[in-house]
Amino acid sequence: MTQQGTLGIAVIGTGKMGADHVRRINDVISGARVAAVVDIDEARAKAVADLSEGCQAFTDPAAAMAAPGVDAVLIASPGPAHEAALLSAFEHDLPVLCEKPLTPDSESALRVLEAEQRLGHRRVQVGFMRRYDTEFMKLKTLLASGELGRPLLMHCRHRNASVHSYFTTEMLINDSVVHEMDQSRWLLEQEIANVTVLKPTPNSNAPEGLADPQLVIFETTGGAIVNVEIFASCGFGYQVQAEAVCERGTARVGDAHGMLVNRPGTWGGEIAPDFVARFEEAYDREVQAWVNATKRGEVEGPSAWDGYAAAAVCEAGVRAQVTGERTPVDMIVRPAFYA
Repeated sequence: MTQQGTLGIAVIGTGKMGADHVRRINDVISGARVAAVVDIDEARAKAVADLSEGCQAFTDPAAAMAAPGVDAVLIASPGPAHEAALLSAFEHDLPVLCEKPLTPDSESALRVLEAEQRLGHRRVQVGFMRRYDTEFMKLKTLLASGELGRPLLMHCRHRNASVHSYFTTEMLINDSVVHEMDQSRWLLEQEIANVTVLKPTPNSNAPEGLADPQLVIFETTGGAIVNVEIFASCGFGYQVQAEAVCERGTARVGDAHGMLVNRPGTWGGEIAPDFVARFEEAYDREVQAWVNATKRGEVEGPSAWDGYAAAAVCEAGVRAQVTGERTPVDMIVRPAFYA
């Protein structure tokens, strides 16, 4: 059903991403307002709510979704809380933009799939923001055109200056390489069938116990091979790059060829400090696209199926980290509902 006027959004979670989305809705995009915010920390929820005129603060997501003026939900809380919030949104038949992960594991993601299918219509868009990045969108268009022929290989690099001391080896897969999983499935239009993880000597500057960097290899159902260098403690900045090797050419994105400056004894440009800075415009474009589609009564973008598929590949990736063996991805057959 078409939504007239301004879309009232309940933002669940007021941490780094949630607060940034509140700022984005208030100051950057159009057609929406923050009607409610939710956080288990009541004081923090109230502080963020005060940034938006007429916004209410809650500690319970279900209460926020039932509040007057709430037309849609943006979930930016920690992953383990996503399933309950999604199911509550389904009970109110509210459109949802859910930051990744859909849920932390494939079993709970499958429950979300089944619940959405019982509604009879899509309600969920998953926040894989690279699909809204200008460079990656151009690469997608080029590959889909067939101009370069069939993609055979993809080389990916995912580097972060540093991570928190609590960052674990499993999080390299679940929090970082999950983006390359969705990126590869989207660009190649193929599922990931097998995952292998290779571990070089760990970086001495990484937090103790973190096996960083790693080389993660995907084999797709269409016969393509994707390799991902994940280096979460590189020390110099944030970089995301991808190069598709096709039958009749190659294409690469993420080199950040912006302004180059010559100074006495040096030349060069800037490296983004983190993912928020690197993908700021992609996040803006993603949320605006979600708001526009919601007001038209439509659901676009990465679906709950994409969230489930990413969770299944992550589980294979974590097993591959432990065993060092080529590990098959265990997934259900894609339901026609998500065709």
